[in-house]
Amino acid sequence: MKAQEYPQAVQDLIASLKRMPGVGSRGAERLALWFLQQGRADARTLAAALVHAADTVSTCPECGFFAPQGERCTACGDATRDTRLLCVVEQPTDVLPIERSGSFRGLYHCLGGKISPLDGVMPEDLAVEKLLERVRALPGCEVILAVGSDVEGEATALYLAEQLAPLDCTVSRIAQGMPAGAGLSHADAVTLMRAIQGRRGI
Repeated sequence: MKAQEYPQAVQDLIASLKRMPGVGSRGAERLALWFLQQGRADARTLAAALVHAADTVSTCPECGFFAPQGERCTACGDATRDTRLLCVVEQPTDVLPIERSGSFRGLYHCLGGKISPLDGVMPEDLAVEKLLERVRALPGCEVILAVGSDVEGEATALYLAEQLAPLDCTVSRIAQGMPAGAGLSHADAVTLMRAIQGRRGI
């Protein structure tokens, strides 16, 4: 006797959902069943939105953030932005937290990752050459390295600083330290060290 299984279409849907970041086997199964049992209209809306996004959204040819196909992103198209400030981030998703802080009015450059030889990611796999081209076209600009503080992020920051050193630009790194509202007892040694090193007068 054959064991009961989901129809192949449902199995394919679960397998596709499972490929999404943060979605495991059980989560994918729950989502698939929800769409089939209660959300058929929502499933069609989601499918249409996915197809529309895949067909119309690309990356900005200047900075690498998300943009309509063949167009620049909102920041790169904004004439009021300070073109002498260039904030370098690892991924396009790192742009929005900076934007939402309201503290930066310059332009961005998305590397597309960070240097990680163990994962097979080398400098030539990132948008480093594009960054250098942009800096050469903006003599006297400031490049703010807003990459992560993990080992790979530090390696990426050091490599970029070396590549940018011969160019006519100022290179800075975002400050790192204690998050707002956190107590000293909750901070690790590296965070405390960077908070002390990055201290400023009041």
